Amino acid sequence: MFDRRLIQNFDWLLLMLLGFTVALGILNLYSSTSGWNLSGTPIYIKQIYWLLLGLTLAGVLTLFDYRHLQHISPFAYGGCLLLLASVLLFGRTSMGATRWINLGFFNLQPSEIMKPVLILMLANYFSEHETPGGFSLRQLMAPGLLLGLPVVLVLKQPDLGTALLLLFIGGTMALFAGIRKAALATLALLGGATAILGWFYLLYDYQKQRIYTFLNPEQDPLGSGYHIIQSKIAVGSGGFWGKGFMQGTQSQLSFLPERHTDFAFSVFAEEWGLVGCLILLTLYLLIIVRGILIAHKADSPFGMYLAIGVTAMLFWHILVNLGMVIGLLPVVGVPLPLFSYGGTCMVTTMVGIGLLFNISMRRFMF
Repeated sequence: MFDRRLIQNFDWLLLMLLGFTVALGILNLYSSTSGWNLSGTPIYIKQIYWLLLGLTLAGVLTLFDYRHLQHISPFAYGGCLLLLASVLLFGRTSMGATRWINLGFFNLQPSEIMKPVLILMLANYFSEHETPGGFSLRQLMAPGLLLGLPVVLVLKQPDLGTALLLLFIGGTMALFAGIRKAALATLALLGGATAILGWFYLLYDYQKQRIYTFLNPEQDPLGSGYHIIQSKIAVGSGGFWGKGFMQGTQSQLSFLPERHTDFAFSVFAEEWGLVGCLILLTLYLLIIVRGILIAHKADSPFGMYLAIGVTAMLFWHILVNLGMVIGLLPVVGVPLPLFSYGGTCMVTTMVGIGLLFNISMRRFMF
């Protein structure tokens, strides 16, 4: 028999916030790509297709109890590791990176799928190994290995941005689970040492160049610094009210590169100004707050960690992308969730949102 409490506990506010944010994103895609002479389907229509697919998957996720995912998380995690390894063997290479598997009708990016799967796996581990006094360094070895394997495989593609996001998501979940002060201090020292060694032995030359460009983009204004300079011009020229819909010079005159993906926010800021940016940021803030509230009200440790992981995924995507387009962080190719164009990113984001809906709907069940 259908339980009416499932509908009563559905987070309608989160759905409304999601709808407003996605609508602004599609409107922004229409503006940023309106001048393109494409023979096929327009970019914004493709985004709608991906959105419908993501909503369908999110809807399917709400039909069964999310706790069942705890039992299949190891198998999903192992499958994603195989997909990441497959990318290195026979993945499609584009712009010097091998990140996709060509399935004929679309290109699959396993590193995006790994984000929600990693959240499932870590939520499973932390819910079964809760430690009141916090995790010691030795106790963190197992979740560290679960996090480290996909990070290394993603770095080999190479994809520094996604690898960092996986680290941020896993680190947020570990901090929420609790880490002893001594272990946290040791991890901070190890992180600093790893960063120094990584600079000399792990980072590719183009990744180092991105950091140099971040520190001083004017050193090569027509080369490596072009993206960030044009992005900051677009954001700053929007002023208070913006130049108006489809009136932004940086985007409409094609000065701004990657304006439908990494720098979609720059297009929006130029056209809608400070007022529009505050509206969009408020929508994102409310989505994050709803995610935290869902985690707080979850009736199981697995649901709590799962909601925290999904919320962390959204938060770090938003923070890194916005920091990137306004020059506060290096350009690492991280899209703005629900806003930038990207099929796999849209679907995985909606899967995460579907998990939040599921946890919210079943918070009364024991």
